[in-house]
Amino acid sequence: MWPCVTGAGKSVLAKMQEDEKYIRLTETPVNRLITSLAVPTIISMLVTSIYNATDTFFVGRISTSATAAVGLCFSVMAILQATGFFCGQGSGNYISRELGAGNRKKAEEMSATGFALAFVLGITISALILLFINPLTQFLGATEDILTDSKAYLSVIALGAPLVLTQCVMNIQLRFQGSAIYAMTGLLSGAVINMALDPLLIFGMGLGVKGAAMATVSGQLISTVVLYIGTCRGGNIRPSFKNIRFNRLYLLQIVNGGSPSLIRQGLMSLSTILLNRAAGLYGAAAIAGMSINNRVMMLVSSAIIGFGQGYQPVCSFNYGAGKKDRVREGFFFCVKYGTIFLTVMAIICELFAPQIIRIFRDDDAVVAIGSVALRAQAAALPLQAFVVLTNMMLQATGKGVKASITASARSGIFFIPMIIVLPKLFGLIGIQISQSISDVLAFFFSIPMAYSELKKMK
Repeated sequence: MWPCVTGAGKSVLAKMQEDEKYIRLTETPVNRLITSLAVPTIISMLVTSIYNATDTFFVGRISTSATAAVGLCFSVMAILQATGFFCGQGSGNYISRELGAGNRKKAEEMSATGFALAFVLGITISALILLFINPLTQFLGATEDILTDSKAYLSVIALGAPLVLTQCVMNIQLRFQGSAIYAMTGLLSGAVINMALDPLLIFGMGLGVKGAAMATVSGQLISTVVLYIGTCRGGNIRPSFKNIRFNRLYLLQIVNGGSPSLIRQGLMSLSTILLNRAAGLYGAAAIAGMSINNRVMMLVSSAIIGFGQGYQPVCSFNYGAGKKDRVREGFFFCVKYGTIFLTVMAIICELFAPQIIRIFRDDDAVVAIGSVALRAQAAALPLQAFVVLTNMMLQATGKGVKASITASARSGIFFIPMIIVLPKLFGLIGIQISQSISDVLAFFFSIPMAYSELKKMK
């Protein structure tokens, strides 16, 4: 058993905390409950985006080629996060439903199994990246002028792979137990370390892009420690060796609940690779401009994803408890206010696109390319609220197949053909508008998916 403060058996206090959590998740007015869970979750998602944006910001002070090199490696970070979300969402959804149904023993076994699976996969991915780093960086689209920086950054990031996966699992499992504050604290502590170490290691110690990677891994280590402490508090389930069950039931539940996240994040990584390879034909400035645009949109989108993740424990817990009217109510509440928020952010991006891109890299060529892409993507931004919430509702209620299909729409079913075809027809502008067209198509694709399930909950 991992070290943790324990008592002899389950204390009366812990049982009271469990009962209080059940009442809070099933009886508190939905709007107020989702808001209370969403605020720390939104902060957590923003923090995750800040991990990426911080490196981009400080590396942007070095050179355009360094910015492009780090941008290429974010697709690998997306793969790591996809795997972590796969284990975390798969185990977390099941944990929440079982707690809602009163089956704590199964929830405890799933918690440990999800954590252990993430750690094993993290070690495996780390070894594969280090073993094949040369062909991998070339596959990502690294040109000769950014190859060295790409390998330097990626070699350090690979060492932190087990940390990325395990912190994802603990963060998500805490959220699905209604402990969003503990999840937020864990990620926030790592982000603070990352931001503090970036300038020190990059410029103070002259480590360049390798220093940026070292700062990121250090932040991930701190987050992992703080998140584990959070699993020992507030009646939460903590991972324990004795509860690991690599059996058919739990592994299939992880696959069913986690596949949508794996597909969504995995396709996002693949789409980023294809985007970078297409942009590489137009030089480092094009790669840098599109990479910065992606970081900005990720930062904006993280807020609505965080809002949706605040809804997920309410959705899965109440679905497990048979209170499907609360699932519907929460869905429409989140879609309404998520759309309003994204509309405001879209207007800001349309008006100040060049200024936003220039924050990260003061290069006229980079700004010209990035600002066009940002404005194009912002035009379809408000539609993302419905797409994201549909996917999360399907995932939280155990509709794995529908959730996986919906998750693959934006970055896979529609984007991959767009990024292959449009640049051939329209050149650089085809690259810049590919995501916008994909977002519109994904919106219309999600409508029947949501309607079919919401209709059953009336």
